Amino acid sequence: MSDPTRNREARTFAEAGLVRLVTEYGATPDFVLLGGLVPDLLCSQSTQPHEGTTDVDVQVDLEIQSNVVNARRLEIALEGSGFKPSTERIWRWKHESIPGVVVKIEFLADLAQEQNHSIIKFDDCASLGATNLRGTGYASRDWELRSISSELGAGLTTVDVRVATLAAYLLAKTHAAYDRSLEKDWYDIAYVALHNDAGGPVAAGRNVRQTFQDELTGQTHTALGELRSNFADANSQGCIAYAQTVERLHPGQDTDVLANNAVAAISEFFSGLDIASF
Repeated sequence: MSDPTRNREARTFAEAGLVRLVTEYGATPDFVLLGGLVPDLLCSQSTQPHEGTTDVDVQVDLEIQSNVVNARRLEIALEGSGFKPSTERIWRWKHESIPGVVVKIEFLADLAQEQNHSIIKFDDCASLGATNLRGTGYASRDWELRSISSELGAGLTTVDVRVATLAAYLLAKTHAAYDRSLEKDWYDIAYVALHNDAGGPVAAGRNVRQTFQDELTGQTHTALGELRSNFADANSQGCIAYAQTVERLHPGQDTDVLANNAVAAISEFFSGLDIASF
């Protein structure tokens, strides 16, 4: 692999790591899948594949709300499936069984009483915790059960996992983009807005409004405003990030056309969102 972090092969490794973990756990965990595997699930009908990643992000508010009763069981499953805790980050575990490939699973919480980016250690666990990130909690409030499969050496193995819905994913990603302004976040938002199975950007905006209309305030409102600003025209950083990523995946495409596609996608998304203050 030329880039084990962001390409289609990376997704295969991440998927295998997740399936291996859930199989070892022996049931459907309380966490909700939120990270790099989700866009493909939300855009299953798209003819343009999403850029893969070896990251597996999961939201753990449901686990915390149940008093972390299964936290030690999850830690044992992580160890049993080959993951090891990062030395200084109890919220990140790594699997390095394949040379040159690092699959990372990161545990995210969104607790109002805790500061953003604070670390939460799970009781009865030696090395397991979560990092508190604003916006990730949307995943624990709106998810659906999905089947995920992977070849683990003894044939196809299928597990059931809670997965963030379209609305939850887009709001969580919007918060992430606002918080760290990374190219991959802008790309992910534009890609999912354009290619989602709900029917495109307008449908995505309507989905967010119908699901979370009463929660589009405060920092979420600010983050959405920043999203709109960063896709205002073809020279905005969100549009450039989307265009450059797609062109890297599919060389030969016109980056100006791609950037303008991103402008239109986010404009139509806000049209569907239909909130007067935007």
